[in-house]
Amino acid sequence: MNTRGLLDQLLKSGQDLLQNKAGTHTRHDKSGQGGLGDLLGKLGGGLSGKHSGSQSGGLGGLLSGAGGGALAAGAMGLLMGNKGARKMGGKALTYGGLAALGVLAYKAYGNWQASQGVAQPVEPQTVDRVPPAQVEQHSEAILRALVAAAKADGHVDERERALIEGEFTRITGDNELQQWLSAELNKPLDPIDVARAAQTPEIAAEMYLASVMMVDEEHFMERAYLDELAKQLKLDPALKTELEHQVRQAQPPSL
Repeated sequence: MNTRGLLDQLLKSGQDLLQNKAGTHTRHDKSGQGGLGDLLGKLGGGLSGKHSGSQSGGLGGLLSGAGGGALAAGAMGLLMGNKGARKMGGKALTYGGLAALGVLAYKAYGNWQASQGVAQPVEPQTVDRVPPAQVEQHSEAILRALVAAAKADGHVDERERALIEGEFTRITGDNELQQWLSAELNKPLDPIDVARAAQTPEIAAEMYLASVMMVDEEHFMERAYLDELAKQLKLDPALKTELEHQVRQAQPPSL
């Protein structure tokens, strides 16, 4: 099951989503107008292709230049729901892929160890530094956290789950991965269950980073979810604060 490839595409696709300032990330209302439907419809023309060298690259430019990046952007947009229109919403989509997330976790770990006065700091084995054989373990855990965080505000209803599953099916031909994603989307939100995927302290930190990137911290339901997740991940409060700081520092000043 290649979760690494999918997760990397999702994280990278956010750079393209951020370029779309037309409000296509807004959530659909009761009438079904706008929101998710609009997002899918506008992906072909609304997203500017960063690889095309012009602002009109759109879907064709993304597909040719990013190896299917627009499909991943569609899935990420659906996972984000209405967060793209929020004050803090863009921060989830500013990172350059899985390795960049590992870099943030590594920096947070280093700063935390320094603040604790650790005499002999241990180099964190974050996803950007582990052997290739271990990357998949990190990726699966991070993707689990990402999908769970998308559900933290309760916006993923039955119709939206079907749309998200459809986007994932378009991105990957891995049937095992599709079934796994479907199960994750449809299970009740449970931070205890999510935290079980953290087999190492570094994975716990990366899972929390991904979750902070996805949610709106000003939304009380999502803030409560983050706090409970951190508790279940057994994160030191100072490390939790440092991880959140790293996300804010990486956020573009224009957002």
